[in-house]
Amino acid sequence: MAKTNFSFEKRRKEMAKKKKQEEKQQQRLDKKKKGDDENIDTEENIVQTEEQI
Repeated sequence: MAKTNFSFEKRRKEMAKKKKQEEKQQQRLDKKKKGDDENIDTEENIVQTEEQI
C-alpha cells in the first residue's frame, strides 16, 4: 500500500490558506479605493474585537 505524502498535503493547505488571505486583502483594498468608509470601519472594528478576545 502506498503511503500518503503528508508534506504535499500540508503545503497545499498552506498555499490555499495564503491565497484566501491575499484575496481578502485585495477585496479590502478595492473597497477602500471605492470610498466605502462605512464598510471598512465595520470590518476594522470586527478585527479589533477578535484580537481582544
